[in-house]
Amino acid sequence: MKTTYSQIGFSQRGFSLLEILLVMTFIAVIAGFVTSSMTKSLKQTKIRSVSKDLVSAMRYTRGQAIVKHEQKVITFNVREKTYQAPRKKIVHIPEDMEINVYTADLDVQDESTGSIRFFSDGSSTGGWVKLTYGEKMWKISVNWLTGEITMLEGT
Repeated sequence: MKTTYSQIGFSQRGFSLLEILLVMTFIAVIAGFVTSSMTKSLKQTKIRSVSKDLVSAMRYTRGQAIVKHEQKVITFNVREKTYQAPRKKIVHIPEDMEINVYTADLDVQDESTGSIRFFSDGSSTGGWVKLTYGEKMWKISVNWLTGEITMLEGT
């Protein structure tokens, strides 16, 4: 003959309110770290992309000067946050980025507009462009003697 037993009182099934709150707090903290990390990564990707586009426009301008055997100019407007390579559309830098341009005095049109000039032998007037987005910064330098264009992060 089998004996059956029944449990008297409450059986514990599920989770207590305290356990649920602890798990939810842990998930919220982890989500905060992930979101912060992703935001920094997106900023880095955005400024790198804009910088690479600018380097491409500068190299295009230099290449056109060499191929056409004439001076070519890439023009910057820091107030409007734009630049334009020869025979190309004006490119707008995102509003939340800052642009600073340092170039030869002869290529400064006014307080917000300047340019970097490339010559048919590949040389240039030289200068640099700094793009800043939050704490991230990229510097694109143009060597005046060789016309070489380099892009460095955080300098």
